[in-house]
Amino acid sequence: MATVMLPGSLIALFPGTARRQDVPGETVGAVLTELDRSVPGMRDRLVEAGPRLRPHINVFVDGLPADLATVVPDGAVVHVLPAVSGG
Repeated sequence: MATVMLPGSLIALFPGTARRQDVPGETVGAVLTELDRSVPGMRDRLVEAGPRLRPHINVFVDGLPADLATVVPDGAVVHVLPAVSGG
């Protein structure tokens, strides 16, 4: 089971969704699929055809950059962060 931390900008699109979610899964892709079971539509906001993470989404597993194939150890913390830009 991993602890998934979601950004406020994302949970604002899903009223009532907690920022912190405990989700099973062996890879980032599996974790996002399981997250979608409790928050329908969440995976579509994070993953595009391919499948691959959307360009503006960054995922970190225990502080290290990750993609959908990244292994998620039991007890890991997975952060989902939107890219920040501006000037």
